[in-house]
Amino acid sequence: MGKNVPKKCIKVEEAKELQKEWCCTRTPEIDNCLGFEDTREFWWSVEELEEYLAYVKKESKEQGIDDPGIRMYFGAYPASKCKSKKGYATVFLAPTGAPAGGLGKGGDLAPNNYKIRAYNWGSSGNPPNTY
Repeated sequence: MGKNVPKKCIKVEEAKELQKEWCCTRTPEIDNCLGFEDTREFWWSVEELEEYLAYVKKESKEQGIDDPGIRMYFGAYPASKCKSKKGYATVFLAPTGAPAGGLGKGGDLAPNNYKIRAYNWGSSGNPPNTY
């Protein structure tokens, strides 16, 4: 491992523990309620994410937002819009931030920035890949 690991990175063992806890405490209930195994992992290429982050940075800067962020939301596709007619889960990325001097400028309390499009349409495993 390199010396320049970001502060919020976690060890593989910690990630596996988080995934296991989700699978043990939520997956059975969700799958039972839906009547099928829902997805629980999502994939984008690094290039796609970098492109989106560059878009958010550019648009935020034009709006006078110095400290944009990204909030992730769980979502689900309407069954009527899915080829499988099941309505699988998804996650989407939503830009956040307020103009410099604005209330809730940055950090986890920053407001959603509805002037910038959210990001979706990653891929997911069916059945889900386990970490």
